[in-house]
Amino acid sequence: MDRWNNALTLFFSLLVEAMPFLLLGVLFSSALLLFVDERKLIAAVPKNPFLGALAGSLIGCLFPVCECGNVPVARRLITQGAPASMAIGFLLAAPTVNPIVFWATWTAFRDQPEIVFLRIAFTLVIATLIGWVFSAQADLRPLLQPDVARAVPASRPSPRLSRREARRLKKQADVAEASPLLQGGTFLLGDKESRVQLDNPSSAALLMPNPVLSKPLSERFRLMLDNVVQELRELGGVLILGTAIAALVQVLIPREVVLSLGQGQISSILAMMALAWIVSICSTVDAFFALAFASTFTTGSLLAFLVFGPMVDVKNIALMFSVFRGRAILYLFLLAGQLTFLLTLIVNLYVY
Repeated sequence: MDRWNNALTLFFSLLVEAMPFLLLGVLFSSALLLFVDERKLIAAVPKNPFLGALAGSLIGCLFPVCECGNVPVARRLITQGAPASMAIGFLLAAPTVNPIVFWATWTAFRDQPEIVFLRIAFTLVIATLIGWVFSAQADLRPLLQPDVARAVPASRPSPRLSRREARRLKKQADVAEASPLLQGGTFLLGDKESRVQLDNPSSAALLMPNPVLSKPLSERFRLMLDNVVQELRELGGVLILGTAIAALVQVLIPREVVLSLGQGQISSILAMMALAWIVSICSTVDAFFALAFASTFTTGSLLAFLVFGPMVDVKNIALMFSVFRGRAILYLFLLAGQLTFLLTLIVNLYVY
C-alpha cells in the first residue's frame, strides 16, 4: 500500500510541477497564432539545413519553455510550414537553451561553471545535428500524426508519401474542412460566419498573411483564450497519461538499481541517462536534483542527466505522441541518446 501511496504522491507532484509549464507553452503557441505572423519568423530562418537547425535551436531564447511547453509551440511551427530542421532543433533545444534554465543551472552549479556551459553547448550540438539529419526528410507528413499531417501545407509532393497515405490525408482534410468543430487547435473559434481555418492544406489562407492580425485586439484575446482551452484539453490528457507512467516507473524500479551503476565512467553515464528518462523532472529544476549526485557521480554522467532528460523523458514522449508517429519518436530517442552518450563519455575520458 505504501508503494502505491508513493506512486500517487509522485504522480501529483510531477503533474503540479509540469502543468504550469504546459500552460506557458500553450500560451506561447496561441500568442504565436494570434499576435505573430509566424511566416515572417519562418522566412527569416536560413535556407541552409544546418544553419536552419541551429537557428531553431536558438529560438528557445525567445520562447523560454520547458519540455512540457515546447511541444505545442513546435506543433504550431510545423503546421505553418517550418522546415524540419528548424522545428526539430527547437523541439530538442528549447527546454534547455533558454535564460531561465541557464540561470537555474548556474545557481545549482556555480562552483562548477563548466557544467553550466557544457550543458548549453552539448544541447546545441545535439539539437542542431538531429535537426540537420531530419532535414533529409523533405516532407515531414509521413512522420506526423494524421491530424497534424493534414494541417501541414503541401509545398511539394513527397516521394515517400504512398498513394494510399495521400488519399487518406486528403479524405481527413475534406472531413476537417466540412466539420464545424475545433480540431487539434487548428481552428480559431468564433461565430460560424467569421471562423478562420488557417491550417487546412486546401485553404487559401495558407497563401496569405495571418488574417487574424487585422482583427481588433479584444477579439484576438478572446480567440486566444478559446485556443488555449482547446490546446489544454488536447495536450493535458496526454500529459496526465505520461505523468502516470513516469510515477509508476519510479516506484516499481528500485532507484538503488540505477545508482549502483554510478561508479564507472561508462556505467555512470548510462545510469544517469536512465534516471533522467525515469524521473522526468522539469528542466527548470533538474539541476538541483542532479546536484545531489555531484559528489558521487562523474562530471560526464551529471551532464548526461542534464542534457538527455529535457530532450526525451517518459513524460515528454507521451506529449510527442500528440505530434509524431512512433518511428519518428524512436529516431529522436536513439539519436539523442547516442550523441549524449558520446559527448559525455569524451568528458569522462579526456576532460575530467
